[in-house]
Amino acid sequence: MLQLKSLPTKPTQFSGPLLVFIFALLAFVFDQQISDLLIYDRKLIIAGEYWRLLTGHFFHSNGNHFMLNIAAVALLWALHGQYYYFKNYLVIFFVSGLICSLGILWFAENIAFYVGLSGVLHGFFVWGALMDIKHHEKTGYLLLIGVIAKILHEQFYGASADVERLIGATVATDAHLYGAVGGLVVFISGYVIFKKTSA
Repeated sequence: MLQLKSLPTKPTQFSGPLLVFIFALLAFVFDQQISDLLIYDRKLIIAGEYWRLLTGHFFHSNGNHFMLNIAAVALLWALHGQYYYFKNYLVIFFVSGLICSLGILWFAENIAFYVGLSGVLHGFFVWGALMDIKHHEKTGYLLLIGVIAKILHEQFYGASADVERLIGATVATDAHLYGAVGGLVVFISGYVIFKKTSA
């Protein structure tokens, strides 16, 4: 039988999500003052402002967008926080964020600007579902199938018009795809490293 898991309340388990929340909150509060220097801007990244590949993820189009993403951070922590510790959370964020941004930079030339955590969150979702499967959690298969189905639906049919109206911006569905690839890369890399060190 499926059982509810207790919340992962150890400092090492929530420190990563808390840090993301703090950075996203600061970006939201001081958006007008700092967003021009930090958001994903295709032309400026190509011109050499590479930090935007990561910093842009902390910004949001409006309050609804911010709240949706922060709620997703909390939900993923509740689902998979038992696998989090500070260093691996930062690695997942860095790799998923970088692959997400590079993916839309190289393969989605129509996206000139991008903000939001959703691409990175898809990376965390995929990584967490695979960790569930690795630990023989039945829900992992359901979560993985669900996120794959969502990404495929978005690739063929686009994002929900209701969501776009809510956040006041076009949903960058390609960011979800490449962010998810980032989560897969982190999981596979961790598995390979673990295999080598335990051999």
